[in-house]
Amino acid sequence: QVQLVESGGGLVQAGGSLRLSCAASGRTFSSYVAGWFRQAPGKEREFVAAMRWSAGSSLYAGSVKGRFTISRDNAKNTVYLQMNSLKPEDTAVYYCAAGGGGVVGSTEGRYEYWGQGTQVTVSS
Repeated sequence: QVQLVESGGGLVQAGGSLRLSCAASGRTFSSYVAGWFRQAPGKEREFVAAMRWSAGSSLYAGSVKGRFTISRDNAKNTVYLQMNSLKPEDTAVYYCAAGGGGVVGSTEGRYEYWGQGTQVTVSS
């Protein structure tokens, strides 16, 4: 059974940093793409960042480019989202996702496995 478990969310002041983790289990993810999405209250879920689990190219939403960094630790089967210079508009539930095929994408349909989400709240 595939599981993605996010952690690392919390409350932080504007300008601060958080690192989210996504621990994956249940299969080998080396050929997969890992992604982060977020959903703010009253809004649709949106793409944040994605990368190939094994190595290579990454993709970022324009709103987070230069502030957020996606990375992975293959030995731990874990993907991270380092979030710096956080803004109140980054407040949302952040979801980890994984999809097969190796093509990095930003659409939800690209991803077949999802975590339960972790809350990030940025105060002004």
